[in-house]
Amino acid sequence: MDNLRLILIFTLAFVVLMLWQAWNEDYGPKPPQETAATQAEIGQGTPGSVESVVPEAEVTSPISTGNQIQAAAVPGVGTSVETTSGKIGVTTDLFTLEIDSRGGTILKLLLNDYPVSLEQKDVKFTLMRPTAPDLFVAQSGLVGLEKGEAPTHESQYQAAEQSYTMGDKSSLKVELWWTSPKGVRVTKRFIFTRGSYLVKVEHQVDNPTEVAWSGREYRQLMRGLPGEKPAGSQFLYTYTGGAIYTQEDKYKKISFDKMEENALSIDVKGGWIAMLQHYFIGAWIPPAEQTDHFYTNVLPDKRYVLGAYTPSINLAAGGSHIFSSGFVAGPKLQDELEAITPGLELTVDYGWLTVVAKPIFWLLGQIQGVLGNWGWSIIVLTLIIKLLFYKLSETSYKSMANMRKMTPRIQALKDRYGDDKQRLNQAMMELYKKEKINPLGGCLPILVQIPVFIALYWVLLESVELRQAPWIFWIKDLAIKDPFYVLPLIMGISMFIQQKLNPAPPDPMQAKIMMTLPFVFTVFFAFFPSGLVLYWVTNNILSISQQWVITRRIEQAK
Repeated sequence: MDNLRLILIFTLAFVVLMLWQAWNEDYGPKPPQETAATQAEIGQGTPGSVESVVPEAEVTSPISTGNQIQAAAVPGVGTSVETTSGKIGVTTDLFTLEIDSRGGTILKLLLNDYPVSLEQKDVKFTLMRPTAPDLFVAQSGLVGLEKGEAPTHESQYQAAEQSYTMGDKSSLKVELWWTSPKGVRVTKRFIFTRGSYLVKVEHQVDNPTEVAWSGREYRQLMRGLPGEKPAGSQFLYTYTGGAIYTQEDKYKKISFDKMEENALSIDVKGGWIAMLQHYFIGAWIPPAEQTDHFYTNVLPDKRYVLGAYTPSINLAAGGSHIFSSGFVAGPKLQDELEAITPGLELTVDYGWLTVVAKPIFWLLGQIQGVLGNWGWSIIVLTLIIKLLFYKLSETSYKSMANMRKMTPRIQALKDRYGDDKQRLNQAMMELYKKEKINPLGGCLPILVQIPVFIALYWVLLESVELRQAPWIFWIKDLAIKDPFYVLPLIMGISMFIQQKLNPAPPDPMQAKIMMTLPFVFTVFFAFFPSGLVLYWVTNNILSISQQWVITRRIEQAK
């Protein structure tokens, strides 16, 4: 029983070690630095303004065979996404993006409200790009029963303008059109709404011919391996890869490794497909009542495709049909994602402690709404957590204070029985029973803090609201490590003081190990998000104050 506190300390240390090791995963080559000149290319609509390095490859999508349309290999990305008509620049309140007139592919998308870094506040974060590393594009198209009778993502569209701007309008519509050799006309339409990261994408098929038309729509996301993470976050483990949502399995990650092992091929009613990265998401959302086929494919040069295609439709001569779906590209704002479609908010992945992390994030958000500062909100949140567990902590600290009083008597028993561990433990149990001391009582605060610590870790790591959120002075971003390691150092000192307030283990070796833990934890916490270290420092200071008062009161009592 004397070893239980030591075991719990090492359990927490092991958890910290596992998190730290996970941070070292998913490294890749460093992406080219974003510049204002690169952003200036968007919106000009100049032919060849963005050069593509995407090589030729086949992409899984539906094509026509015989009298039916089924799953097979369709047109690939081609040797280049560059076209003779150039790129179509679009600027809204939230986006600055580029649509390729070849296929209507979303080649590049910048988020106006999210800068690359605090040092480059005027440079917008690039969520989608047609070049490696971090290649990420959104493709969609149609496949008809007859070859050439439907535009894929390689077909050449026409557009009325080369540049579109929302201005002060509530919405913006961008239309491209394509006509088959037989006269079937397809209008590809992007509808942007002010204040929303949801874009409505339509393929309107008009069949003025005298014969029926058959076809289906497909949409897919192509993602390359991520590049090196920004400075200050190299040690933060985050997921980059695919995800789907189905009524049966709910939220499910489809990692790049899984795509290589087994190709996805399932029919899903409603649901959605997405490519995720730290803080941000790109997703296709089919109509809720429609059953689509979800699929994956792995292309050369480590490019991964996650897509969905619709059931085929038969369009009579003279008829018209609209394929409609939603496209989301932006930050993982939980409330907004939940309002778009069920389960999309789960992409803010708090892991197995979601049941704890979600209330913590909600409470943290409520406090921030009052204080207007995430750092002070973390401190107030820590105080609230301490108040909730005040009685539990009080009982534990009383037990530890009583154990501290027993230290001379326990040492006397050790001197008496020497190396006879059995008789020593028996004598110690009799002493605890006589003095009505629970030797396990001091372990409860550690047990309580472990799940809260891990849950808060995921809240700080996954919540885009805390991205680049400042506290005071040198802490400009609570989501990355303290640049001057001040908070980790304070945390180590506070943990050392706590060790002095606790009863020393009777075993000298255990006592030495316990005294080294503050130094070990200081090293680990040096690379943790500063918001998490701020929580731990605040918690330690409050715990020291409470424990000191209780220990002094008991030691002065007769």
